[in-house]
Amino acid sequence: MSISNENIHQLLIKELPEAKIEVDGDGYKYSVSIVDDQFEGLSTLKRHQRVYKILDQVIVSGELHALTIKAYTISESP
Repeated sequence: MSISNENIHQLLIKELPEAKIEVDGDGYKYSVSIVDDQFEGLSTLKRHQRVYKILDQVIVSGELHALTIKAYTISESP
């Protein structure tokens, strides 16, 4: 059982509606890149915790197995 890139994107955009979000994955391992000023003033750990909290349901269910997170503010975006 796995989740699609679009499903992950929809879960994230629901909680981070102004964010620029890119999701890449193969049904097992996923990476997300999120640019949103809601990350302003947060450490990398806190940014990742925020993303994990949004995706908690699909992580706990086993649908999402592996996740790499890149979270930036607009001024930090690559």
